[in-house]
Amino acid sequence: MRQPDGTIRKLRRSVNEPGHAHELTFSCYHNLPLLSNDPTRLWLLDALRQAGSKLSLELWAYVIMPEHVHILLLPCADMYRTSSILQAIKQPVSRRALHCLRTQAGAQLRSLRHVRRNGHVAYHFWQPGGGYDRNITSPQVACQAVDYIHNNPVRRGLVEAAIDWKWSSARWYADCDDVQLSMDGTPPHP
Repeated sequence: MRQPDGTIRKLRRSVNEPGHAHELTFSCYHNLPLLSNDPTRLWLLDALRQAGSKLSLELWAYVIMPEHVHILLLPCADMYRTSSILQAIKQPVSRRALHCLRTQAGAQLRSLRHVRRNGHVAYHFWQPGGGYDRNITSPQVACQAVDYIHNNPVRRGLVEAAIDWKWSSARWYADCDDVQLSMDGTPPHP
């Protein structure tokens, strides 16, 4: 869909069905590696905790890559909106990161600048649009999604084994001691 500013935004269709888990993927603005530093990754983990508590979500898996995020979660409320879940996760990170960049007046802030057709300037941390959203309805597909999420850093060559990437729930699944964020549960087994 072409936006008023001339950019093309992909439309994401969400199906908010009670009992369905969601595999969500969203990216940093222009796929920049904005999630390459520990403070920003910690802000994202904090946002996941807060969103889970506020919106009654079970977090089943996650991985924070340098320029994107994969999450598998189960909304426990009878009524929910995937867009609200994404907003609750993404907005606090964006606000904190942009505030930090503004106070440091870093060159990186310029790369996040977007001038709209009407001349207004906006700064984006996340790529506009909802990203990728897939409803998960079977235990087998949920377990495959967990494996896919955990092996993302391995496929990219960032680590040799999934548990070596500390910004992932793979360490929690492997029962390691130094886990960044505990999961609320696991998908049912097939």
